[in-house]
Amino acid sequence: MTAPALYLTFPGVAADALRFYQDTFGGELTLHTFEAFGRTDGPTSAIAHGTLAGPVDLFAADAAGGEPTVQMSGVRVALLGAADGPTLTRWFHKLSVEGEVLDPLQKRSWGATDGQVVDRYGLRWLIGFEDEA
Repeated sequence: MTAPALYLTFPGVAADALRFYQDTFGGELTLHTFEAFGRTDGPTSAIAHGTLAGPVDLFAADAAGGEPTVQMSGVRVALLGAADGPTLTRWFHKLSVEGEVLDPLQKRSWGATDGQVVDRYGLRWLIGFEDEA
């Protein structure tokens, strides 16, 4: 069984968002436009389907025909222990650029380090790790 992955619908910025996430997490980016898929329900250059395959897998598209776009309410994307501490710290700081730090990355009383950030595209991330012995 594969792990669940987010499929995000953006208001015309899917290519920019996926490039931002590729710069943040690494991985292989694939973008397919509406034109390439023969779709006529949006701008030809809009993204009909995009994938980021790597340490963090994401799917995204641009909204078509009044389709709702991503909104984060009561949801966090958790990257708890998804990589080593230095990598997760780097990801946190990259996601913070033009975003909003809700809870700075910090060591907690129980020994773990975590924090929360809303990135420039409105996704709320919970990033944390256990200190290595």
